[in-house]
Amino acid sequence: MIEIRLDDEARQLPAGTTLAALLESLERPPASVATAINGSFIPRERRAATVLGAGDQVLLFKPIVGG
Repeated sequence: MIEIRLDDEARQLPAGTTLAALLESLERPPASVATAINGSFIPRERRAATVLGAGDQVLLFKPIVGG
């Protein structure tokens, strides 16, 4: 198990958990949220390949759309 910070709350996850798996466990549709880890934006297409590590700071926020 590893501990991450999700929106500033501690959360325990199995080692090897991806960002996509975390969103799925939270029942968050992929298009409903934008994501950042340790202050770096993670695009939707990279979430499945992004493995979370101990101490990571994960932020979920509303995606910004417009032009």
